[in-house]
Amino acid sequence: MNASEPGAQPNPNFSAPQFKGWTKPGPIPPGALGHGPQLEAGETLDSVSGYFRLFQLANGHRFSTDDVLVAWYGTSWCPCPRTALDLGSGIGTVGTIAAWRLPHTRFVTVEAQEESVRLARKSARWNGIEDRYEIRQGDFRDPTVIQENEKFDLVLGSPPYFPLGSGVEGDHPQKIACRFELRGTVADYCQTAVKHLAAGGLFACVFPVAPEEQHQRVREAAAAAGLAIVRWRPIVLRETERPLLGLFGMMRAEDLPENFRGQTWTEPPLIIRRVDGSIHPEYSAVKLSFGFPCP
Repeated sequence: MNASEPGAQPNPNFSAPQFKGWTKPGPIPPGALGHGPQLEAGETLDSVSGYFRLFQLANGHRFSTDDVLVAWYGTSWCPCPRTALDLGSGIGTVGTIAAWRLPHTRFVTVEAQEESVRLARKSARWNGIEDRYEIRQGDFRDPTVIQENEKFDLVLGSPPYFPLGSGVEGDHPQKIACRFELRGTVADYCQTAVKHLAAGGLFACVFPVAPEEQHQRVREAAAAAGLAIVRWRPIVLRETERPLLGLFGMMRAEDLPENFRGQTWTEPPLIIRRVDGSIHPEYSAVKLSFGFPCP
């Protein structure tokens, strides 16, 4: 057993760190033992799940609550997939958290930006998951990137939210591609997901639900792809405010009983912060479930 395998024990010189009285759970990856790739100029190495960490650019795209939530949501409602696909995987946030929660799942991730792929590969080495975590560089809409016969029990996605020209695009290529639809829309994510879902598989994604036109885009994209939104959960960033985001769990409509295909269960809103700005107790519990500090 090596240090990256489930249940691996730290060496005698390893001291389990604590964060505000909280002991990190989960496997000890090679990087935590000093055997992973090193930081380069302009990079940071940040905790994401238990001992797992991510390399990020200090001034580029950095992981956000959106990424964290879609990884949690997908792995919560598809808890034992054999295979998983992460579309538009960026620096690997969604896939890495999912891999931490699903230690026996084989992953394929697809990302177009070379710099994001470089960082994701460094993180996979640091976390010791390379043997089950394949990172492909390319546009997932290209049929040569994901072969037609490749099927996955779980598909994850955090699509860009806004059409080009609809807002301030930012000062870094990484940030622009993560926020704006340079390479496809939520409809492209749905179309690709439905092609590669295994029988009975789940597609989980995050997308804005305000204004209402954004929520409608998700519903229309799912319907056009032949997906049924089985459940969704509104996300309230601060208590008393309206939901701005939603988490969606979709399945191929043809895999469901006919009388179930038009049903969608709306879950109670998940509140991220209370009125005073502190972390909401439920979100603290959510963070704990994927091994992230929860003060």
